[in-house]
Amino acid sequence: MAKRTATDIQTTASTESAPRKLPRGSERKENATQEDEMGKFEDVWEDEYESDEEAVDDEAEDRPDAMDVDEVMPAIEESDEVPPASNTFIAGVHKLGPDEILEPDDTVYLMRHSMNVNWPCLSFDVLRDNFGDQRQRFPATAYIVAGTQADAAKNNELSVYKMSSLQRTQRDPDASDEEDDDDDDVLDEDPILEFRSVPHFGGVNRVRAQPLPSSSSLPPVSQPYYVASWAETGKVHIWDVRPLIEVLDVPGYSPDKSRTHSPAFTVTSHGRAEGFAMDWASSGESNPTALRLLTGDVQSKIYLTTTTPSGFNALSQPFLSHTSSVEDLQWSPTEVTVFASCSADQSVQVWDVRSKGRRSVAGIERAHEADVNVISWNRATSYLLLSGGDEGGIKVWDLRNVKKRGTSVPDPTPVATFNWHRAPVTSIEWHPTEDSIFAASGADDQVTLWDLAVEQDDEETGAMEETPEGGHDIPPQLLFVHQGQKDVKELHWHPQIPGTVITTAADGFNIFKTISV
Repeated sequence: MAKRTATDIQTTASTESAPRKLPRGSERKENATQEDEMGKFEDVWEDEYESDEEAVDDEAEDRPDAMDVDEVMPAIEESDEVPPASNTFIAGVHKLGPDEILEPDDTVYLMRHSMNVNWPCLSFDVLRDNFGDQRQRFPATAYIVAGTQADAAKNNELSVYKMSSLQRTQRDPDASDEEDDDDDDVLDEDPILEFRSVPHFGGVNRVRAQPLPSSSSLPPVSQPYYVASWAETGKVHIWDVRPLIEVLDVPGYSPDKSRTHSPAFTVTSHGRAEGFAMDWASSGESNPTALRLLTGDVQSKIYLTTTTPSGFNALSQPFLSHTSSVEDLQWSPTEVTVFASCSADQSVQVWDVRSKGRRSVAGIERAHEADVNVISWNRATSYLLLSGGDEGGIKVWDLRNVKKRGTSVPDPTPVATFNWHRAPVTSIEWHPTEDSIFAASGADDQVTLWDLAVEQDDEETGAMEETPEGGHDIPPQLLFVHQGQKDVKELHWHPQIPGTVITTAADGFNIFKTISV
C-alpha cells in the first residue's frame, strides 16, 4: 500500500501491525548562501586537451560506417505522469478499499513480533525474570501469564508463556557496519513461544501477577510467585506459578502437581457474580510477602483479601459506593491504604481501607459520558490518574482536585482529554518509569502511544487541545499507532525492557518496541 508523507508525519499500516509514528517535533533549517572567495580556477592545459564531446564527434567522422543511435532507437521521452504520492493509513479517517490490505513499515520499529495461541486470551500480565532491568540487547526474552477463553468451561487453562529469540526488527542506525553484518544472519529468525499450563475451570476474565519489588529478581523455586485469576464462575483463584517458570527454564524439572494444578487459595466472597476488576498491592520493599488483593464484580461490590502468617484471608465486608459494575481497580503507588476504582456508573472513586462504613472518601461522579472501563495510576507522579471510557475518550485527572465525599464541590476538569479512539478504550497504562508517557488500546483495533510532554508548535496553524469530531486532526501528544490485531483487549509495558509493549487480542499476542519511545 502506498504511503503519504508530510512534514510532521511518518506512519505506516500493517496486516500484522500497523505503526503510526509522529516525531515529537520538527526543526526548520535555512541554508545560508556563501560567496566563493577563491575565484575562478583557470586550466593552464586548456588548449592541449579536447572536451569529451569533441573527441566523440571526431571519432564518428573518422568512421563512415558508424551507427546513428537516434535512427535505431527512439528517443526516450520523459513522462508527464506524476508518481503516486505516499499514503499513510489513519484509522477513523481512511478506509481500506475492497482489494487493499495494510502492510507494516518495520523502519519505525526496533522490534515487532506476532504470536498465535490455541485459544484467545482476554487478559495477561508480565512476569518478572532474572535477566536484569533496563535491558537493551537483542534477542530479548519475556515471560507472561495469561488465561484462556476456550469453547467450553472445562477446556480453559492458565498458562505461563516464555517468548524467546525476540530478534531486532530494524538495524540500529548508530551501529557500525561490522555490527550490522553480524546481525544479518539472525534478523529473520522467528520468535520461539513456549508455555506450560494448568487446568482452569471457566473462562478467565482478568489475570494479575503478584507485584515484586523493582530491585528484586525472581523468587527462588521454593518460594511462591502468586497470580490471581478472575473466573467467569464468580471465583477468584490464587495460583503459585513459580514451578511453571522453572519447567520452562530447567530441562527435566518436574514440579509437584499438588502445588501447580490446584489453587493456593480461592476467594468466594463474590458468590456467583463474575467480575473483571482486580489489583495486587504489596506492603513495600521491606515486606513483599505481605500481600493485599482487591477484586470488584459486576454487582458493584469490592472485596479485599489479605495475607496472614497462616495464609490468605478474604474479608467478608465489601466496599460499597458504586451503583453499577466495577470495571477496574488500582492501588495507590504511594499510599498503602488507598486505592481507586472505576465503574459502569460513569464514576471514578477513591477509597481508604481504614475508612468506616467501607465508603469511598472522594470521587469524580461523572468522569465520562459512558462506562469508565479502565484506569491507571501514575507511579512516578502519584497525583495523576488516567481513565478510558466506553465512548472512546481518554482523560488525565489531577487527584489533588478531586472532591471529597459529602462536599458540594463540582467535579474537577480533566488535565487533558483525547478523543482519538473511535470505539471503547479497552486498556490503558502509564509507562513504568516515564511519567508523561502512556499507552492505550481500543475496540477500534488501535494501540496508541502518547506523551503528555509534547506541546503544539506555536507556529503551527489550527492548534487545538482536543481532537475534533471525526478525528481528522492528529493530537501532537500522539506518538505512535500500532495496528493489525483484531479485537485488542489488554496491553502492558514490560518493566524490564524499556519501551517494550505487549498486547493480547482475539488473534494472539504482539510484542513490539518502537523508535519513538
